[in-house]
Amino acid sequence: MDPLKTPATQENKLHFLDYWRIIRIRKTVILAVFLLVVITATLMTFVLPVAYLSTARIKVDRGGADIQEFGTTRMQGQYDPYFIQTEFETIKSEAVLSNVVSRLSLNEVWGKRYNNGERLKTPRTLEMLKNRLALNPVRNTMFISIGVYSGESPEEAAALANAVAEAYRGYRLNEILNASEGGIKALRTQFDEQQAKIDKVNSELAKLRNDLNINDAEATGTGPSMSIDYETLRHISGLLVTRRSDFSNDETLYNKLEGMNRADRAELLKAIPTAVQDPLFNELSSQLNIAEQNFIKVGKDAGESNSVYVVAASLVADLKGKLNDRVDGILSGMRANVEAKRAALAELEGKLKDIRDTDIKRAAETQPYWDKKRELDVLLSFQKLLETRVTMEIVDKNLPRQTMVVLMDPAVPDPDPVKPNKPMVIIAGLVVGLVVGVGLAFFIEYLDTSVKTIDDVERALQSPVLGVIPQDVGLLINEGAESPHAEAYRVLRTNLLFSRKDERLNSMCVVSAGAGEGKSTTVFNLATIFAQSGNRVVIVDSDLRRPTLHKMISVSNSVGLTNYLLGQNTLEEVIQTTSVPGLHFMASGKLPSSSLGILSSAKMKDLIHELKQRYDFVFFDSPPIMGVSDASILASEVDMSVQVIQYRRYPQPMNIRAKQMVEKVGGNLVGIVLNNINMSQDESYYYYSGYYHDYYYSKSDEAEESAAPKASAQSTDKVEIKQKY
Repeated sequence: MDPLKTPATQENKLHFLDYWRIIRIRKTVILAVFLLVVITATLMTFVLPVAYLSTARIKVDRGGADIQEFGTTRMQGQYDPYFIQTEFETIKSEAVLSNVVSRLSLNEVWGKRYNNGERLKTPRTLEMLKNRLALNPVRNTMFISIGVYSGESPEEAAALANAVAEAYRGYRLNEILNASEGGIKALRTQFDEQQAKIDKVNSELAKLRNDLNINDAEATGTGPSMSIDYETLRHISGLLVTRRSDFSNDETLYNKLEGMNRADRAELLKAIPTAVQDPLFNELSSQLNIAEQNFIKVGKDAGESNSVYVVAASLVADLKGKLNDRVDGILSGMRANVEAKRAALAELEGKLKDIRDTDIKRAAETQPYWDKKRELDVLLSFQKLLETRVTMEIVDKNLPRQTMVVLMDPAVPDPDPVKPNKPMVIIAGLVVGLVVGVGLAFFIEYLDTSVKTIDDVERALQSPVLGVIPQDVGLLINEGAESPHAEAYRVLRTNLLFSRKDERLNSMCVVSAGAGEGKSTTVFNLATIFAQSGNRVVIVDSDLRRPTLHKMISVSNSVGLTNYLLGQNTLEEVIQTTSVPGLHFMASGKLPSSSLGILSSAKMKDLIHELKQRYDFVFFDSPPIMGVSDASILASEVDMSVQVIQYRRYPQPMNIRAKQMVEKVGGNLVGIVLNNINMSQDESYYYYSGYYHDYYYSKSDEAEESAAPKASAQSTDKVEIKQKY
């Protein structure tokens, strides 16, 4: 497994140390803002004018009388936040404060004080007084604290607070009295209007009575009277019901008997004794039974020619005839009875209908009178209610209302000013300064999208970080092999060697997104470390437009890479040696206008191949990849590429774009070098260089003394550079 392989992207979670790192890095901004706010707040405490505060406490009620009013339930003493808030606005209203202005002559007093002796206008005075008010409720009570500020004296503050309390109390009392008087006046006006309506209706009612001939007995009722009395009407109605029942029963019985007569005479004879109680019919039936029994007996003893038999038969026939005649007589009587009852019932119904028609007609004729009388009753009832309400309102108006607003604690002068509160202002300045400073620091950090940590690189670029280079690193050929900065490049060399997939890959270029990220210093010092390790190394300055490597080692740039590529000099003539054994250098050479795109030539590829054969490692310095195409060309022709990113210099999208440009041309980007890290500010990088730094400076005194002459000699001698060929 590749030890330098970039781990999988993890969720970006801020740790406490990340916040602490931002505070350490931006401590200058935080301290500057903190001091600015604190100093400003402190100066304000001495510049702001002093103010005195006096407070009067009042207890308010919803407006009830001292005793319970008619038809109301006492609600005194119950906390109502909406009522309290409403009273706040009432106290600050012009209706209340204008009384204070007039009572204390504030237009004149404050005009002399604040308006060059000229009288103030009431609206301006009211605004000034309103700005001095400080109203506060006492939680869960009906108490209100009325505070007033004064910049002149405690006595003025106390006088203003007491005046506001008294003005509010007077306003509440006058408001109740005015409302009561207005209500009573409105009720009386409505009472008079009601009386006028009653008089008019009475007049109309008298006229209707005369026109409709309504007597005194009828006039005392609530509706038109009937033509007969109630008892008579009830008797007739009951009699009608009874007669209807009798008629119905008789008619039903007659219809059934008549039906039997037509259908079967024998069945009728059997039903008559049960349906009708007729003695004659019963007597004839008995005689017929006896005669028939005798006839049967005679018929057995004598023949038909016998005179006794003939008499008996004649008797039976005679009785049957009489019985049939009696049945016909009963049916005729029943029919006559039914017809008589029908006629009587019709007569009674007609009589009752006439009575009702007469009453309905009379009721219709007299209906306007009764409607008008009901209208009068309604008007009289409403007038009575108005009269009662007027009486109640007059009584309620005269009830005492001393508990509606009570001044519990009058304001007294307080000699100690309340503004400005110096300790609170300074403490607030400290807190606000710290919060604003830290907030501004985090805001600046949020706007800063440059590379800040290794995690930023690995998360954004998905490439491993091969090395971390401290700030203010010089050339290692001047600082020496034992320089504390050399260890950072040794770590970079080690990681670079381990990141190679093949040992034959020995050519690399160092690229960066923008100018000034330190890639030239990085490539030179990295090559120096490789050379100090016993490798044969050559550095090629391929930044043809702005070469800098020859200035670092103070050599001429007249002959170099361009001269070789144009065929003007041989390879041996353009390669120079340095004071570091095994480290050679090829300058960029002069760039004529006709040599643009020279790095993409076939001869450049041949040069890279030749240098790879001659040296263990070949390093190319390149221009910024975002500026010109030379860096992309080099990245595609060499074995490996290393991208240098300067700490907190360019935005992350720019570095990501540089990496993408290397990959698009087929370059092998093996990793990232973070350059110019401020180790003193960002302690998260300490472990990259701190251990070696501590070890380096913890040598024995003898080693330091013996190394001192060598370092002095090395610093005084110039770098020896000579032509190799």
